[in-house]
Amino acid sequence: MSKFWIILFHTYLSKIKTKSFIVTTLITVAILLALTNMSRIIDVFNKDDVKNILVIDETTQMFTPLKEQMKIIDKELQIKSFDGTVNEAEQAVEEGKYEGVLILAFNKENLPEATYKANSIADTGVSSGLESALQQIKTMLTAAQINLTMEQLAKLNEPVHFEKIALEKDAKTEEELDQARGLVYVLLFIIYFSVIMYATMIAMEVATEKSSRVMEILISSVSPVQQMFAKIVGIGLVSLTQLAIQLAVGYYSVKQNMSSMKGGFFDSFGFDNLPIMTIVYGVIFFLLGYFLYATLAAFLGSLVSRIEDVQQMITPMTMLVVAGFMIAMFGLGNPEASFIRITSFIPFFTPMIMFLRVGMLTIPVWEITLGIIILVGTIVVLGIFGARVYRGGVLMYGKSNSFKDIKKALHLGKK
Repeated sequence: MSKFWIILFHTYLSKIKTKSFIVTTLITVAILLALTNMSRIIDVFNKDDVKNILVIDETTQMFTPLKEQMKIIDKELQIKSFDGTVNEAEQAVEEGKYEGVLILAFNKENLPEATYKANSIADTGVSSGLESALQQIKTMLTAAQINLTMEQLAKLNEPVHFEKIALEKDAKTEEELDQARGLVYVLLFIIYFSVIMYATMIAMEVATEKSSRVMEILISSVSPVQQMFAKIVGIGLVSLTQLAIQLAVGYYSVKQNMSSMKGGFFDSFGFDNLPIMTIVYGVIFFLLGYFLYATLAAFLGSLVSRIEDVQQMITPMTMLVVAGFMIAMFGLGNPEASFIRITSFIPFFTPMIMFLRVGMLTIPVWEITLGIIILVGTIVVLGIFGARVYRGGVLMYGKSNSFKDIKKALHLGKK
C-alpha cells in the first residue's frame, strides 16, 4: 500500500508544480476576478464616455420632450439642438465632433418619424436609446389624438398581473427557480469542463509513461491496478486543489462586490443566497462524475502507445460528456420533462442531469439515493473491468487506437 501512496503523491506534486497548472490556475483566477468586478471595470471605461448627438428638429416641437425622455432612458446620451443644415451636421459628425445626427419630422398622420445618421451604426445602444425615447413621445401624441387621458394611457400600458403558484408543498417559487437555474448553470459548466480536462489528463499521463518506456520499470515494482487508481486519485486531488483556489477567490470577490452586482443579470445567479445543499450535491456529483470518467480514461489511455492517439481513443468518452451537458442545458428550461427524469438515472449522464434536477426541483430523497447508488455501482464495475484492461493495456506497444484492442488487453491481463 505504501507504493500506492508514493505514486499518488508523486502524481499530485508533479502536476501542481507544472507550468501548465500554475498558468491555467492564474488565468482562471484572473477571469473570475474580471467577471466579478465587471461592473467596476465598465464604470472605469465609461466614466467619460458621454455621446453627443446633434438634433435637427424640423417639427420645432419634439426636441424638448425628447431631451426629457433621454434624461430618463440614458444620461450618457447628450442631445444638442442644431440650427444648421443637414450637410453641415453630417460634416461635423464625419470630423468626429459628434457621435451622430438625428433628424426629426412629422409623417402624414402628424406623428413623429426620425432618421439617424452616424459614421458607423454598429453601436446599437445609441440608436436604440433614441428610438425608445421617440416611441414614448409617439405614444403620448397618439393618445392625445384619440383623446386618451394620461391615466387611461397608463392603464392601457399596465402589464397584466400574472402570478405563478406551485401547489406542491415543497415546490420552489418562481424567484427561487430563477436563482437555482443560474447557480446550476454555473456549476454544470464547472462539472463539464473539469471532467473533460482532468479525465483527459489521466489518459495523457498513462500514454506519456508508455511512450517513454517508464511503464516497463513501473510494472516491475508496482501492480498496474495500484498505478491506475493512484493516478486517478492523485489527479483528482489536483483538480480539487485547483477548484478550491478558484472557488475561494471567486466567492471572496463576489462577496466584496455584492453591492455592485445587484439587479438584472447578477440576480439570476442568486449569489447573495447560496443554497448549501446545492453546493454539497454539486461537490458530490462532481467527484462521482470525475471518478467515473477518470476510470474510463485511464484504461482507454493504457491502450495507446503514442500521445497522438489519445484524443482519438477517448473521443467516444468525450462525446458522452458533451451529450450529458447538452441534455442538462435543455433541462434548465424544463427540468420536469420525462426525458430528463429518465436520463438522470443513466450513470454516464447522472453527474450532470441528476444534479440539475436536485438543484432545480424538490425531488424525493429515494431518487437522489438511487441515482448515487447506480453511479457508485457503475464506478465499481468500471473500476474492476478497467483494472483488468489496464493490466494488459500497459503491456501493449505499437500502433493501437481501436476498441478491438480491449479484448487483447483483457487476454494479456490474465497472464
